[in-house]
Amino acid sequence: MRILRSVHGDPRAAAALAVRLTDRQLTGSDPLPREPAALLPELLAPYRHAVRALPDGTRLLLLLAAADQHPVATHAFLRAVAAARLDTRPLEAAEAAGLAHATRGGVGFADPWTRIAAYETAAPADRRDAHRLLARVLHGAGESPRRSWHRAAAALGPSARLAAELTAAAVRARAAGEPALSGALAERAADLTPDPRAGSRLLARAAADAWNSGDGDRARHLAAHTDTPALDGVLALRTGHAGEAFDALAEGAERAAAGPSDRAGEHARHLLAHATEAAVYTGDLRRCRDAVHLAHRLGLEPPGVLDGLAAAVDGRYDDARDLLEATAGRCGPGGDPTLLLHAGIAALMLGDHPRAATATVRAAGAARARGLTPLVSQAMEFRAHADLWTGRLRAAETAALDALRQAHTTGQDNGACHLQAALAMFAALTGDAALCRERAAAARSYALAHGLGLPAALAQWALALLDLGFGRFDPAAARLRALAGFGPGHGHRAVRHLATPHYVEAAVHTGDTRIARAAHADFDRWAHAVRSADDLALSARCHALLTPGADAVEHYRTALDLHDRGARALERARTELLFGGALRRLRLRSEARDRLHSALEAFEAFGAPHCAERARAELRALGAPATARPPRSRTPHLTAQQLRVARMAADGATNREIATCLALSPRTIDHHLRGVFTRLGIRSRIELVRLLEEEYDA
Repeated sequence: MRILRSVHGDPRAAAALAVRLTDRQLTGSDPLPREPAALLPELLAPYRHAVRALPDGTRLLLLLAAADQHPVATHAFLRAVAAARLDTRPLEAAEAAGLAHATRGGVGFADPWTRIAAYETAAPADRRDAHRLLARVLHGAGESPRRSWHRAAAALGPSARLAAELTAAAVRARAAGEPALSGALAERAADLTPDPRAGSRLLARAAADAWNSGDGDRARHLAAHTDTPALDGVLALRTGHAGEAFDALAEGAERAAAGPSDRAGEHARHLLAHATEAAVYTGDLRRCRDAVHLAHRLGLEPPGVLDGLAAAVDGRYDDARDLLEATAGRCGPGGDPTLLLHAGIAALMLGDHPRAATATVRAAGAARARGLTPLVSQAMEFRAHADLWTGRLRAAETAALDALRQAHTTGQDNGACHLQAALAMFAALTGDAALCRERAAAARSYALAHGLGLPAALAQWALALLDLGFGRFDPAAARLRALAGFGPGHGHRAVRHLATPHYVEAAVHTGDTRIARAAHADFDRWAHAVRSADDLALSARCHALLTPGADAVEHYRTALDLHDRGARALERARTELLFGGALRRLRLRSEARDRLHSALEAFEAFGAPHCAERARAELRALGAPATARPPRSRTPHLTAQQLRVARMAADGATNREIATCLALSPRTIDHHLRGVFTRLGIRSRIELVRLLEEEYDA
């Protein structure tokens, strides 16, 4: 996706560029070339030839339009034409040649390569004249940053005055939420400043702006020419080794706190917040203590979830609850997106999934408003967890897939790995074994190479949950027991803690509950400390599973009463399934039948057919009808992924095209389509088109 984006979406250029890349560039370890067009002269040659064949007046208009559009869109073409009293009739020659056409706002190029050729084939003096003309007509309110850009583009050499003007313009653009513009201005200021140290600082600022605008490759290119630990840490957090990110961010926080700026403390706290995220991604939560000590040494209040995480790691659960509650409470609209993200993480830790969903959605909204593209997909990573456990599986999977594509496009490979693991969990909950294993394998392979304990543990949990759903208790117990057993970067203490109820269920079926009882005791202490209805319900379910005979019944009833006050509907269905099985074994047939039917309906509504089959098996053992009320349509039988594949196939997309769009293999798409045909009772794409049309009409 990044290669395709770098060549303006041109598949031919992407193929030509790919063969020129190094192995590290192809795997994403190194950034892509800054100017791919420079590596593809044979691709640009016919475009240059076509532009040179045009009349002089036509080429002048195309040059002016190209200078007006890239890399900074200034929308001044028509004003420049009017100011210079240029005749626009020569554009007809470009239209006749199929290279460009007149639009309401100026000129539309046939493709980006034509625009590049129109600019590059002009003489340097003509290009400078075009930029001067555009600068002259940009005098409206709010247009000074773009005017400064054109003035700088027309400069012949270094100029401290122009560099200062560009730097000030970049500050205004950044404050207006236009990081792409501020990055271009800062980068040009670095080119024009005669002071090398100032140039390095400007390049670092330009790299940060490029990152915030979603251009990860450009950010890494620029960062390579600076010595800025804070920037290196942010990039490593999202694209490199998360353990190295923590060290760089901590060093950056120390440097920032010692800076002369009035906002030095605020900047240092933001870097410590990112260091906390690095600790979360690696699973090395003990480093939160180091970050807390650093914050205190710098005279700063620990930001976000940092204090709460450190308290939880130390086993101070009551303190952790109070600290996390304070952080989760800062989820009002319009706040800082990083702190809103931390509010969402805190709410997740407290088991407050509705509030986590609210905080992460607001974090994404605040990030969009400020032009902070990477934070949008990062917020959606954690939103996926809230949706996962509250049963909004289809909408959540669709949102996670969109975030996955955005993460890949913007070079956030670590975030993409986290989303792959979350999608593996979705597949596990819906019983899609092939997709779960593919997603989990992809996540674990990348996570283990980059020290990402969180997605590695999530992928392991997903595989265990898949085993549990199909009644494979021995491998499920083994996976869950080993979740945090490999150290930071390979497992995750918090994930193991959250997975305790599933571990207890698997362990009880295997007959080996010694370790599970100890894990449940710690989980129960946490549940009572945070007072989460959902966690208390799961703890009561664990009590029921670990209690023999009729004494378990009251624990199950307590669990269901608590579930009614919580939000984890899917876990409530699992509790009813387990309770129904226990009632059947106690020969309490009437209540067992009601509980199992309720669980069956819930699993079918959630699109979890493998869990529904376990409920049917219990009903058959009870001698009761193993059916739920029929759905009103046939497509609810499909998972979100299957429904998306079905719709794309019905629209005429090939398996390979669907695979490319969804970042999956063609083999997985074929598996999905076969599953779609089986679940819908059809045999061909023609029948699929007809059925989906009928569903839409209905």
